Amino acid sequence: MAASDCMLGKIGYGTASEALAYKLPFVFVRRDYFNEEPFLRNLLEHHQSSIEMIRRDFLAGHWKPYLLRALTLQPSYDGPTNGGQVAARILQDIAVGKKCASDKFNGARRLQDAIVLGYQLQRTPGKDVGIPDWYSLNGTEIGAHPIIENTEKIKTAESCCEDFEILHGDLQGLTDTMAFLKSLSGLTGNELKDSEVQSRERTAASVLFDWEREIYVARAPGRLDVMGGIADYSGSLVLQMPLREACHVAVQRNHPSKQKLWKHVQARQLENTGVVPVVQIVSFGSELSNRAPTFDMDLSDFMDGDKPISYEKAREFFCQDPSQKWAAYVSGTILILMTELGVQFTDS
Repeated sequence: MAASDCMLGKIGYGTASEALAYKLPFVFVRRDYFNEEPFLRNLLEHHQSSIEMIRRDFLAGHWKPYLLRALTLQPSYDGPTNGGQVAARILQDIAVGKKCASDKFNGARRLQDAIVLGYQLQRTPGKDVGIPDWYSLNGTEIGAHPIIENTEKIKTAESCCEDFEILHGDLQGLTDTMAFLKSLSGLTGNELKDSEVQSRERTAASVLFDWEREIYVARAPGRLDVMGGIADYSGSLVLQMPLREACHVAVQRNHPSKQKLWKHVQARQLENTGVVPVVQIVSFGSELSNRAPTFDMDLSDFMDGDKPISYEKAREFFCQDPSQKWAAYVSGTILILMTELGVQFTDS
């Protein structure tokens, strides 16, 4: 690797470490069901060392735009490379409580939790092992927050919608919808309004919208399914209740010539037929699961001649990449409208 200009492959502990150590640009293809990948990918991206190649482009040999982009990266890792000693020092510091973190999602705090769990598992009758003094479960450390009155929450959240002019509909005082609008308003250019490092999914989403045009936002509440499930359509007895948790979607239609495209989509269109309608989707929260945060396709992929493709072929299309299979729930609605109602889509 030290003799290479860049590397193309899958993310693993060894390759990620070596790429950082040699400041080597790394073009990677997502691995399915490799739970450690998000942490390694975040580490590489934090040090400006990596670019993800869409698996469809990898299998099709469409590598050139990714490799050219990789050669422009300037990896910034300047940390130590004696990994064994560094890891041992971190474990030692945390084990004695030298670096006690209060954030329960902090890596150090989670390691502390694991150490304390080890203490607890050693407990046997008559031989109790005490938990270290530095570990305390007070309200501050476990992330507990004081209860805020609903009126205060709504008043605070309403101020987050100042960047949008609501032309139709009503927020109904839903704080999660207001928070979603706030997250959209933060997608200005390629920078967040706060000082946090922008995640890959927010970087991808920041270039999608034309902020001078209408954006449609919808909210679908989740439901607790105790009995009946999807059999309710046939008249079966059901026991269900909507939940506070919900799914939010923001959609915008643009003429293909005015749609902002990701770089690999631009390259694909230049090599093929030029500007055509596309679908580009970003899924927030992908870091909490094993799904890819982005998906894109040409709308022509849904056509077989002058007719829409069959649902069977559509399933095969979305199953090509398991990490992007989730996109069928979103873009699949387009195919249903084309097939069942004869809707024709000419916009991106």
